[in-house]
Order: sequence, then structure tokens, then C-alpha cells
Amino acid sequence: MQLSVTLYAGLALGPLLYCLIVVFLASVVRGYSGFGLAALLVTSLSLVLSPAEVVPIALLMELAASAVMARKVWRYVAWPSMGWLLLGAALGTPIGVTILAVVPPDPMRIAISLLVLAACGLLWIGYSYRGQPGWRAILAAGGVSGVANGVAALGGLPLVIFLLSIAAEAAVARATLIVYLLLINAYGTVVYTYQGLIGFEVLLRSGIFLGPMVAGVAIGNRHFLNAAPGSFRRFTLILLMVLSLLGLGRALL
Repeated sequence: MQLSVTLYAGLALGPLLYCLIVVFLASVVRGYSGFGLAALLVTSLSLVLSPAEVVPIALLMELAASAVMARKVWRYVAWPSMGWLLLGAALGTPIGVTILAVVPPDPMRIAISLLVLAACGLLWIGYSYRGQPGWRAILAAGGVSGVANGVAALGGLPLVIFLLSIAAEAAVARATLIVYLLLINAYGTVVYTYQGLIGFEVLLRSGIFLGPMVAGVAIGNRHFLNAAPGSFRRFTLILLMVLSLLGLGRALL
């Protein structure tokens, strides 16, 4: 039994294989779109692991995926906007955490998912932000992302909506999102470690999942490079709707 625990990091072979497949498939999506890994992992891995175990693993996987991808997209990042986005996230996250202390997470997760679905509907029928967004709009987008991240760990979804609404080029939107998630997840990892939520078993499981994650990201990235520009927007909108529906299902069930 001790050998099994050592080999499989506390998981039986069946659940371990399930986790490896989930990580690989979610990483393919992440490699193509630049987001969605944590949401997919939290939803899927919660079937075999507790949320307290899944969330730190998802955070580390997001951080590792962003680190793998950031080097190749660095030159496409909208750097003038990044500072305002991060400042907004820094201001919004404590607000989200405060709301979470007063309001249960499931109603907030439902509200965020419904808002994202509504925004996806508008974007699908052709809505877009008129003109170039100023620093106030970018700061607000970061703030909303920070609030959503503090409340329900869904900070990436509002930012994707913002980037799509301003009709940012696919490469720019994806690169900006990747580096943004890298920076906020690095901060999140420090916080989780300080709070004692990232222990040896979390690190061991994350290490086991690292191989399929890297392979999945590489495959997804290759598909993005070969895809037509319009397909990225369609895929991203569909993925946002799927993630929102998964969030609704998780909150309601």
C-alpha cells in the first residue's frame, strides 16, 4: 500500500489515469486559447479529488502553462495596457475576497457565469467596443477581473470578454491574457504557499501532471499557429459559454 501511495501520490491507478487524461485535454485547450485550464481542471478533477486539493493544483498548472507559453508570446503582449490591468486586478481582488466573506461563493459564481453568457451573446451577434479603450476602461476591466478572481477564481473570463469586445487581434489578445495570468497566478501561488495550501502532496501531483500539461499545451499552440484568424474568436466564445455553463452546473448541483 505504501508503494502505491508513493507511486501514485495518494491516487489509485484508475483515478490517476483519469487525472492525467483530463490535464492533457484541458492543456490542449489552454495551448490554443490561452485560458480555461484552471476552470476545466477544477470542474473535472473535483470528481475524484476534494476542492481543497484541486484548486492549488489548478493554480500551479496554470502558472506552469503560462510560464511555458509566455516566452513565445512576449513580443505580442499589449504592454501599455498590462499595467492598468494588473492595477485594476490588485484593487479588485480584495473587494472580491470581502464579498466572498459575506456572500456564499455559489450565488456569486452563478451571477458571474450568467453575465459572461450574456456578454458572449452580444459578442456573437457582432457587438464590439467602439473606438480604442482608454486607461479608465482598461483599469475597470482589470478591476472586474480581480473581483471575479477574488470571489470565484474566475478572473480570466471577464478579461477575455473585454479583449474580444475591443476586437483585439487574436495573437495580441492571447498573448496579453497568457502573461496577465502568469503574473496574477504567480502572486496567487505566493499567497497559497503562505497560507499552507501548497504542501508536498500538491507539489508531487503537480509534478506528475507536468508532462501531459506540457504536451497538451504544445499541441494546442501548434493548432493556434495554423488556425485562421476568425476561428480563434469563434472557439473562444464557445469555450467561454461552455465554461460558464460548467460553472452554473457546479454551483447549482
